Order: sequence, then structure tokens, then C-alpha cells
Amino acid sequence: MAEQRRGERLQKVLSRAGVASRRGAEDLIREGRVTIDGRVAVLGDRVASAGEPPVAVLVDGEPIRRHAASRYVLLNKPSGYVTTRSDPEGRPTVMDLIPDRWRRRLKPVGRLDYATEGLLLITDDGDLAYRLTHPRFGCSKRYLAKVRGLPADSAIARLRGRMVIAGRRTAPVRLTRAPTRRGARPARASSWWEIELVEGRTRQIREMFFRVGHPVQRLRRVAIGRLEDAELPLGSWRELSADEVAALRGGSGPGPGKGHRGPRRRKPRRR
Repeated sequence: MAEQRRGERLQKVLSRAGVASRRGAEDLIREGRVTIDGRVAVLGDRVASAGEPPVAVLVDGEPIRRHAASRYVLLNKPSGYVTTRSDPEGRPTVMDLIPDRWRRRLKPVGRLDYATEGLLLITDDGDLAYRLTHPRFGCSKRYLAKVRGLPADSAIARLRGRMVIAGRRTAPVRLTRAPTRRGARPARASSWWEIELVEGRTRQIREMFFRVGHPVQRLRRVAIGRLEDAELPLGSWRELSADEVAALRGGSGPGPGKGHRGPRRRKPRRR
């Protein structure tokens, strides 16, 4: 029995190799698309860890990339791009903004709407992607939203509470009025708000403000857990430092007021 428990769960190995999320890897195994040394894998299978005899793991007949170093790209997504690897409607995707040689391996972590801007992690590290997107790990995402008008106190209370969206109640959100830039004239037609989510739903922020009568005019993600970068130009990307990756792995919850940046931050690049 002890011998069967050696190694790592197969879905974790597939996730770390960038094949799919853990849940997606489980689906691949159930569908019989994964083999271990020529045998069709089943849920519960484990794969040898480092130092143990290696095995051949194939998905759809192709060997997985088990031990190559993962790559982590931070993109400041502009409006007008879909957060997918490809789009059946032919719209530009976030993958068009990163180097061609990386597109086959990397996948965006989570989603930003077509019209939403901001920080997006793109990686082949499925294990980290799982940690950043699964609600049980509590990775917060912080946004700035420009909305029509100025919500009243009653509307703000509704926004901070738990709304029913798509049949389920949302988790409470942190909502604060974003400070006005020094010297800027106050605008009555719109206002800026900072929103922090732990459990994000599709178009949740837009739907929330729409329901209280203050539609979102512009939306930008400014932080993923402890990671933020106010200096990365729109449409540009850079690779994360080792310190930043470690911070995402070990402390994906709400971070300090200032964003975490590794000491060896690379210059942003455009295509």
C-alpha cells in the first residue's frame, strides 16, 4: 500500500507541466486521454517524484514537458483583446501581445473582459494558475472602476454586501472611493472606485454597478494578490522575478498597501 502512495498525483503533474488546470487535468484523465508508460491512466494514479525512476506520461499521444523551467509573463492588457488563446470570431487575443515563440506553451490565468484593461498573468505553470484562480486559496484581485455618477450610501451598502448573480450570492467585496489626483477638478458626471474581490465572477463588477444604477465606464485590474505594477505601460509585458513568483505562491491573499516588486525587475516590452 505504501508503495502506491509514492510520487505525486497525476493531475498535479499535468497541471505543473502547463497541460491544464487540475480540474481540467482530471477531465483529461477521465476521458482516457492520458497514458503512463503505455497504460491508460485513471484518477488516483501517481507519478514518480524526483530521484525515482522516470515514467513516460503522454496526453493525446504527446509527451508532457515535466521538468523544464516555467515562464511567467505579466501583461498590462489593453481594451479590445479577448483573454483566450484563440477566438472563433477572429478578434485579437492577449496572446497576440507576447512573443510568438511562447504562445504554444503559455496560457492566461483567469479572464479579463474584452473591454477591461489591466494586469494579467500568462504562464505555463498550471499549479500556480490553480492557486490564483481557485476560491479556496483566497487570492484577491484589485480593480479601479470609473462609473457614471456618484453612488449614494445605500448603493454603496448594496455593493459591499452579497448580491445574487447567476443564481449564487457573491462573496463580500472591499469597496472604497479612489482618491482624486492632485490638481484634478472634481467630476460630477463620474467617479472612480477601488474594488477588491476574492471570488470573481464573469463581469461581476460591471453587473454590480449596473444594478445600482451606475454603469461602469472604464475598468482596470491593478493588482493580483500581492503583485502590482503601476509603471508597466498599457499593451506591454515583462517577465516576473523569482521573488514575485515566490510571493504569488506563498502569499496570494491581500498584500500591503504598496505592491510587491522583485529586486531584479525587467524592463517592460512591446511587440
